[in-house]
Amino acid sequence: MTRFALAATTALLLAAAPALAQTTRPQTTPAQTPAQVAASAAPEPGSEAWLRQRGESYSAASDAEQDPAELAATARLNAEIAASNAAAEQRDIEAAAAFEAENARWRAETARHETARVQWEADVAAADAARARYDRERAAWEAEMAACRRAGRVCLAAPPPY
Repeated sequence: MTRFALAATTALLLAAAPALAQTTRPQTTPAQTPAQVAASAAPEPGSEAWLRQRGESYSAASDAEQDPAELAATARLNAEIAASNAAAEQRDIEAAAAFEAENARWRAETARHETARVQWEADVAAADAARARYDRERAAWEAEMAACRRAGRVCLAAPPPY
């Protein structure tokens, strides 16, 4: 049990090490007050300070500074991505329609099988009832024939039909 606990603790520490290495505490100087530390530690999300704190250094160039070839390539790539997204959405719509059609077919087939099963059960019940009726009539006929023979008479009655 001790080896397992040691191994589990080691595994947890190894898994947590990268996450712990990435977290940084705000640096304070002795001249800063706690209010100043709180204000400087939480810049507004999306602000330049917020991006800089996360290591971002991107700033968009003005339109005049943009390279026309790069803009054209970006527009082409964006158009390709939009076309790919539209095609994927169309495939999703077609797949959903195919699923619904197959699901409707399956439900219809299941309903047909259920109807056939109910009919089969009704046929079995009717056959069982007919067999029970035949068995009763046959038993009554055999009893009548046995009584007739015991009386010493000649019995000519036919057995029940079926």
